[in-house]
Amino acid sequence: MTPEVVAVLGGGMWGSLLAELIRRNGYPVQVWSRRQGGDMQAVVQPATVVVVAVSVAGVLPVMQGLKTLPPDAILVSTTKGLMPGSCSTPAQMWQRAFPEHGVVALSGPNLAAEIAQGLPAATVAASVRVEAAQRVQRVLASERFRVYTNDDPLGTELGGALKNVMAIAAGVCDGLHLGANAKASLITRALAEMVRVAVALGAHAHTLYGLSGLGDLLATCNSPLSRNYRLGYGLAQGQSLAEILQELQTTVEGVNTTHVLVQLADQRGIRVPIAQQVYQLLEQRVTPQQAVVELMGRDLKAEFHPNPL
Repeated sequence: MTPEVVAVLGGGMWGSLLAELIRRNGYPVQVWSRRQGGDMQAVVQPATVVVVAVSVAGVLPVMQGLKTLPPDAILVSTTKGLMPGSCSTPAQMWQRAFPEHGVVALSGPNLAAEIAQGLPAATVAASVRVEAAQRVQRVLASERFRVYTNDDPLGTELGGALKNVMAIAAGVCDGLHLGANAKASLITRALAEMVRVAVALGAHAHTLYGLSGLGDLLATCNSPLSRNYRLGYGLAQGQSLAEILQELQTTVEGVNTTHVLVQLADQRGIRVPIAQQVYQLLEQRVTPQQAVVELMGRDLKAEFHPNPL
């Protein structure tokens, strides 16, 4: 088997960390970043695996700059979010741009700061082309970074995107000091909402109960390392959205994802009560306290419904 050569597009914390994990596994890696500049196509040209580690806002610029992929190269999308306008996932966009190539979605409970400290973590490499996911698995897997595969990239990406919305809600819950009962209830219903959206869009429900759904949800809803959690916590403490974003000085994908999700849910007729309240909060139409009242005052019903949509 020909050894893999890897190009990482994105020089932020996650891209740099992935490059280091791959390098430690003995694979040659080149990194391109927008800040450092350079010829992106030249970095990609020798690669057999191209890892894209940029924000949602960076996907289209990178896609427009990437004219071609080497023959048989696979592309790995690590972006957690939904594309404004099209409401597509990043991997769906990449697959449309490069239909002849295997596209893999990488997602899981992967707080970069913990992985950088050498703490163990697990993730999912998902693709409709099983061999492409397996190639990524071999490139990334190590004693401290366990990589699983599945054949549901849509569900895998939706898990990673939707949990950011729910992490904002969890941050609000903790910021208001509502207690363990409330937070457990919120996370449980958040997972039900994520499953409902994913199934309506064509993903498998069981994917959302795995690492990229439940796993990522638990990590981001319970850690101050999560930017989305910190945003929700700050809103509950009386800070404005602008103040929090200025303080964090980084992209908080849950803000964009909330807006796209609510738009998508309205178009498809999907019930997303938690996302709706997060949206109202981000738009300053309700206070954190009012959002809680709205969720607690919804019509009574059975926990499980024969029609989950």
